[in-house]
Amino acid sequence: MNFREEILSLTKELISFPSVNGTTGEREMAERIACYFRKVPYFQENPDHIQICKTGEEDQERYNVMAFVKGSKEVSSKTVILMGHMDTVGIEDFGRWKDVAFSPEELMKRWEEEGKLPQDTVAGEWLCGRGSLDMKSGLAVNMVLTRYYAEHVHELKGNILFLSECDEEDNSNGMMTAVRDLNRIAKEWDLHYVAAINTDYTAPLYPGDPHRYIYCGSVGKLLPSFFIVGKETHAGQVFEGLDPNLVAAELTSRIDYNPDFCDRMYGEVTQPPVSLKQTDLKRKYDVQTPLSAFVYYNFFVYRWSPQEVLDRLKTVAMESLKAAYEKRGKRFQQFCLLNGDDKIPKMDLPQPQVYTYEELYQECKKEYGTAWVQRMDLFEKQLQQEDLDLREYCCRMVEELWSWKKEKTPAVILFFSSSYFPRICLDEKNERDHRLMGAVRKAVQEVQPQCSHPIVIRHFFPYISDMSFLAIHDKPEEIQALQKNLPGWGTKYQMDLAGIRSLQIPVVNIGPYGMDAHKQWERVEIPYSMNMVPKINQLVIRFLLD
Repeated sequence: MNFREEILSLTKELISFPSVNGTTGEREMAERIACYFRKVPYFQENPDHIQICKTGEEDQERYNVMAFVKGSKEVSSKTVILMGHMDTVGIEDFGRWKDVAFSPEELMKRWEEEGKLPQDTVAGEWLCGRGSLDMKSGLAVNMVLTRYYAEHVHELKGNILFLSECDEEDNSNGMMTAVRDLNRIAKEWDLHYVAAINTDYTAPLYPGDPHRYIYCGSVGKLLPSFFIVGKETHAGQVFEGLDPNLVAAELTSRIDYNPDFCDRMYGEVTQPPVSLKQTDLKRKYDVQTPLSAFVYYNFFVYRWSPQEVLDRLKTVAMESLKAAYEKRGKRFQQFCLLNGDDKIPKMDLPQPQVYTYEELYQECKKEYGTAWVQRMDLFEKQLQQEDLDLREYCCRMVEELWSWKKEKTPAVILFFSSSYFPRICLDEKNERDHRLMGAVRKAVQEVQPQCSHPIVIRHFFPYISDMSFLAIHDKPEEIQALQKNLPGWGTKYQMDLAGIRSLQIPVVNIGPYGMDAHKQWERVEIPYSMNMVPKINQLVIRFLLD
């Protein structure tokens, strides 16, 4: 089937409905998607097959949309999930084009008039605007395919379950809710999920890359974080203290862009970690050096468990502390010589310490007992009343924990402070995984002669996505390191590990191709994205359900 024009038209319409993460636009987009399906006779006859599911958040009103199509060619419990998120990032990066960020044709016209059209972007073959690539075009593919099967149930063996989730661009609260609802619907309607097809964006992996990529699996993501304690001093007596920013700099110099922290599997390599925040925690200006600092790094994984990441970075934390001590000592000597001092006085600091959050917590628990645990629980309850970002919340928890440490020495406390995205690794030895990978290969083989670019199948989607919450490959004992070292686990941050393990659905990402997601030049290539992608996905569905 040729769905190009229908997908193109729907993509433009979806872009014109702003659904920036955290705004009311997400809620309005959910209703817009539901309305699209309500116009289809199948859903008018089966209104309960459209479900708008509220997330479990207390501070926001957001919804996921699910649409179920039951095939009649052959009644079966086998079900393929078509999934994609409805939210986008903001438009601050669009600058003087913010007023047309959600108007693809007007934005393209402005680019052409101002001579700003990106290289190789041909009008008529590309669609621009916020969400064009990430991921209104992919969402449109799923909506159109779901509508098609709703109108041709006689062609469908098994079933299709459409899922559009909110909040993918922040903390994945939408997908966390979807885990619950996918399990619920499977029981209510006796469904067996054979696979999920995600249609998040794909992009070139290097300049001039001619390939179009399909990913059977997804990268995992952690956010290892460091609370750094220095020794405060007056700015006029700098060598009597230790600036925690110096330790932070040493950490960043060892971690940022470092290939030693690239995980490897199946011949594929993760991107190296990079700093996403580095700041001291002084809350006002004075001439005292900061007491503490806070840094965290994006960390991708294919094989490494949270425990392995902690072990590797704990070593780096001690190396950084010692390097900061050594640098301070050498520069103090240089300063004394420069100052004409014959004798260099001692400026020793206490022995530095490195802890994981769990290690420090257990030390304090042993020191203070049950009453202290209750006080920490009370502090956490009070902290939950504040409107804090999860990363800031975790930092505040560590700061409070450190305040109970009796012997204050320069130290680094290592913890996690953001959502965990489990790695998804398909295994040919697993029957369901093998079936999905085989269906993808057959579909690519059929479509490749029609595509002017080589289509390549890889193992790991290189950008985080909600695919990660449909399966988990970490063993229970490996995941404990995350649970014990993410402050607020089970309170501020909820992750339904049991629900994810009960799903354990193999996933593939077959999505639109384009450039500059999350940038002002965001754009999607129409020929591949709206012609080849739906053809591949339709074949994969057929091969999976036959």
